[in-house]
Amino acid sequence: MPLTLSTTEEKLKVPPFIARFVIPLGTTVNMGGTAIYQGIAAIFLAQVFNVDIGMAGILLIVVMATGAVIGSPGTPGVGIVILATILTSVGIPAAGIAIILGVDRPLDMLSTMVDVTGDMVACLVARRVLRS
Repeated sequence: MPLTLSTTEEKLKVPPFIARFVIPLGTTVNMGGTAIYQGIAAIFLAQVFNVDIGMAGILLIVVMATGAVIGSPGTPGVGIVILATILTSVGIPAAGIAIILGVDRPLDMLSTMVDVTGDMVACLVARRVLRS
């Protein structure tokens, strides 16, 4: 978060009062990249294990992934714990995490990039709205 704040204020020229409100809020709430990763991983593992989750299962995955990432800390590797919870709730064997473990770290970095970029864009939008 400190690097995001300094980049937003210095390079994107967003006033500190906007950046210091939007970035911490976005860090807590805006974790869409992580939620998308969790959903895709759960559906991938359902296909690997040939588990028919149906539309209700897909909706449950979406709701659980969205809710879980909002309350999750911003630490590397926490997505595996969230994924285990989601898999168990829809009847997919949690052992499937071993399949994803090898690519989890790079994908975690990519989803973090999406989340941080979203926070910075929100700062730019807030600056634009407050300017007009």
